[in-house]
Amino acid sequence: MKAEVVSMTTEKPDMEAIRRGGEILKNGGLVAFPTETVYGLGGNALDSQASMKIYAAKGRPSDNPLIVHIARMDALAPIVKEIPPKAKLLAEKYWPGPLTMILPKAEIVPPETTGGLDSVAVRFPSDRIAQELILAAGGYVAAPSANTSGRPSPTTAQHVEEDLGGAIDMIIDGGQVGIGLESTIVDFTEEIPVVLRPGYISLEMLQELLGDVKMDKGLLITDSSVRPKAPGMKYRHYAPRADLAIVEGETESVIRKITALVKAAEAEGKKVGIIATDETMGRYPKTCIIKSIGSREEEETIAHHLYEVLREFDEGDAKVIYSEAFYTPRMGQAIMNRLLKAAGHKRIQAE
Repeated sequence: MKAEVVSMTTEKPDMEAIRRGGEILKNGGLVAFPTETVYGLGGNALDSQASMKIYAAKGRPSDNPLIVHIARMDALAPIVKEIPPKAKLLAEKYWPGPLTMILPKAEIVPPETTGGLDSVAVRFPSDRIAQELILAAGGYVAAPSANTSGRPSPTTAQHVEEDLGGAIDMIIDGGQVGIGLESTIVDFTEEIPVVLRPGYISLEMLQELLGDVKMDKGLLITDSSVRPKAPGMKYRHYAPRADLAIVEGETESVIRKITALVKAAEAEGKKVGIIATDETMGRYPKTCIIKSIGSREEEETIAHHLYEVLREFDEGDAKVIYSEAFYTPRMGQAIMNRLLKAAGHKRIQAE
């Protein structure tokens, strides 16, 4: 099977192709589609067999929950047991948008969709193509990122085709996504809301609206003994094929440290890649594959290009990659969460 690829723009969706995509989903098939965060791999969220197909296509562990996507605010109530007042407040502020909320699930949602949990992760994307497809499919589409499990998430339809083109029914090409990092996930099944995955909506933005909000203590450490409550909490994710390490510290020290690491690796005959920024990429040895992830002056460019850069390294022959750390003011938590997972939490401190 080779996926049908259809191209359209957010400004001018191809409604006939979207109708066909909706029928595929209603009949238990799989459709990849753009959102404002990354491309999603959609299946009927209320069909247990469709959810199992998603896991199989991605090679994803079946205890890793899927996010149910909706396209109307009134679609939330039927799939949850309750909507806490703070969850309602957050939805009114940030839906549609890059926010996922975890709530106690209703019986209508099969355990295959939730990784066997009694809670369900729900998101209302702002991308118009995504919204139209969800409505065409009946209103509930389970959709993790549309990549092979463990690989960098897809920010273009070409990334989806590389990973899943032979395993799914349709790919809707809506161009490059806007944000480039997955949604913020907030858990409302505990007394105090807990951030399980940082994203475009930061902890500070959540606290400003809701008051007391916690970050999950296990966010930066992978614990294989814990059942994940949200996507990306347990398993290594976003990883390039080369060995990746993050070098942390003051800028000048980081540049010196990476340069020394490059010399040592090249002495062993290894091709080296470096993830830098517009401001620093000219300061590294020219013998390396050097890629800029964006500008520290515009931190959204770093988030936007992260997965794209990780995938580009897979096209080259680098055996080891050293990356600067990106603790930027607003999105730094989200960027470093993804980057550390990609590196298997391998960090090097610059002197």
